[in-house]
Amino acid sequence: MKAPLEPADIASKVQDARQGVQTAFAWLHRTFAPLVYAIHLGMTSREQAEELTQETFVIAFRRLDQLRDATSFGPWIAMIARRNRPRREVLGRDLAESEEPVWVGTSPESMALADEALRAIRHLPGAYRETLILRLVEGLSGPEIAALTGLTPSSVRVNLHRGMNQLRQALGVSVQTEGEE
Repeated sequence: MKAPLEPADIASKVQDARQGVQTAFAWLHRTFAPLVYAIHLGMTSREQAEELTQETFVIAFRRLDQLRDATSFGPWIAMIARRNRPRREVLGRDLAESEEPVWVGTSPESMALADEALRAIRHLPGAYRETLILRLVEGLSGPEIAALTGLTPSSVRVNLHRGMNQLRQALGVSVQTEGEE
């Protein structure tokens, strides 16, 4: 299990990055890239999401002196990512048409299911879309998502719960509750 992300650690790395310390830049990138990538993946193809993630970090590092609260780097870079929109959105297009690279190491059936799920996630409201991608694609836990996004753990739980319900509905998956047969 990863050590929890502490606000003091984030603030320290931001301060070091402001002074040009390359290892601090690398730490911020490594730590927050899943968040930025998830935001972009919710809007566009995986290939373009990777490019937009890099662009977002370039923008953020150039504007690092504008960040008022160094502990809020996660929400701040998320805002930059949401504004750094793809030139052409994928939402209305079929993933097969978007020239997505193959999901490495998966069967064709699994790949088709993953593409269908990603297509459905892209149509969900932003808060659900981002938390679901962080959970399902990036494999982050609820507390990790909360630490990256600045949301409270209970808000993340609510977003994941509601988002999963909407995703199940979009995919036509029914869930039996206890007592139902």
